[in-house]
Amino acid sequence: MARKRKHQLVLIVDFGSQYTQLIARRIRELDVYCRIEPCFSASIEKIREIAPDAAVFTGGPRSVYDDGAPHLDEAYFELGIPTLGICYGVQMATHVLGGRVEKATSREYGHTEMSVRKADPLFDGIASETVVWMSHGDRLEELAPGFETLAGTGDAPQAAVVSERHKFWGVQFHPEVSHTALGTAIMDNFLKKCAGLSGDWTVASFIEESVAAIREQVGGARVVLGLSGGVDSAVAAMLIDKAIGDRLDCIFVDNGVLRRDEGRRVVKTFGPKGGMGLKLHHIDAADRFLSELAGVTDPEEKRKVIGRVFIEVFEEEARRIEGVKFLAQGTLYPDVIESVAAHGGPTATIKSHHNVGGLPERMGLELVEPLRLLFKDEVRTLGRELGLPEDIIKRQPFPGPGLAVRILGEVTRERCEVLRAADWIVVEEMKKSGWYDRLWQTFGVLLPVKTVGVMGDERTYENAVVLRCVDSADAMTCDWARLPYELLGSISNRIVNEVRGVNRVVYDLTSKPPGTIEWE
Repeated sequence: MARKRKHQLVLIVDFGSQYTQLIARRIRELDVYCRIEPCFSASIEKIREIAPDAAVFTGGPRSVYDDGAPHLDEAYFELGIPTLGICYGVQMATHVLGGRVEKATSREYGHTEMSVRKADPLFDGIASETVVWMSHGDRLEELAPGFETLAGTGDAPQAAVVSERHKFWGVQFHPEVSHTALGTAIMDNFLKKCAGLSGDWTVASFIEESVAAIREQVGGARVVLGLSGGVDSAVAAMLIDKAIGDRLDCIFVDNGVLRRDEGRRVVKTFGPKGGMGLKLHHIDAADRFLSELAGVTDPEEKRKVIGRVFIEVFEEEARRIEGVKFLAQGTLYPDVIESVAAHGGPTATIKSHHNVGGLPERMGLELVEPLRLLFKDEVRTLGRELGLPEDIIKRQPFPGPGLAVRILGEVTRERCEVLRAADWIVVEEMKKSGWYDRLWQTFGVLLPVKTVGVMGDERTYENAVVLRCVDSADAMTCDWARLPYELLGSISNRIVNEVRGVNRVVYDLTSKPPGTIEWE
């Protein structure tokens, strides 16, 4: 039997689409709760247990005829669940139900004119001619029995189909991407008019339910949380504090590779005398971290050293607190769903992530992850509901290993001070210009090279700093920011003039892919 729940649920069956998270975000934005299930684990039994009110089948990189291509059992289509199949999702359904899918005569990719040919709730309010975003090599050649064509394009005559008996709607295009002119309206039509959902979920309603869930899980025990000062750990801390009050102990570890005045700001904001009034343990371990990092230049080794020492310091402090049985983390939904590939196979590791995930096994603690079903933008909204200061909510992401992965080569106290001063200027100028809130991340990188310069009629041989400013929605991809020349000039001039030891500033024009946001 499915567990009783307070909200309607859309199940997203992921067939490996690059847009799966975007589909989920669009559905949540329409006030409907959803969860993602990899196709390899979406058995009929599992789906019956979940008992979704509607479902979405994502696209994917495979052809339905490929060896090992994922298919759902035909029995799914007798469950009566209103379903929207997108790209591979509609091709798979067509194939399973007796239709025919073929290679398209010409691959459709990009903006495409589509004609709506039959009235249907899916296209309610949509013009008969509209622009959609295509990305496919196969197309529907022969519809399965009982299916009808709703819309078509020049290369995909069955660009949208419906089977009323199966409560199945399928589209060859991608309504979840912004390039589809009225994609959000089409998604809303499916949810509200095809599936009959009301839109009963908001981030604000999440607070009451989470507080109750935390109290039920924790009981009368204490919880310990690693507070970094970033938005994820801050929101997690405020939510748990709302649930159990002073039975939450937050541990802030100053690792010596933080931004300028970061320790002071965290204590002032979150400590007992600060605005948030949390029980905060401030551990100054800068000397210990920097000693362990001496001579280390490999990026992965830096991350491992910082992760190991963090666990040691955190564990030492946590053991001093009596009655702790739970460890809280600010894990987000993308962290959860990216940990398992849609196809069930291994995924490549680009770089390891600094986390406290190794602590529960060593310390015998159970995990509390109150944000594990939320996306980043939802966490920010939740933070506002909980009364977090706007500068915390809008703070750009900062890597767990801190400045250590923005200092190429060896990490020393002196090099940290140089980068702190330069990075402070970057952030200050970006905020003053209004660009800080418009971008995903803006920061400086200290290179392990020196360059020749001229300052005060004298030859200099000093450090070079890289300016990295990127625009992104979720950090999975990004593009470099086209900043005004005047702003770039102001940042460069200030760094060269005010930061002793730097005589050159360069701008990184690399997108992701092929690069990553951070340099290490």
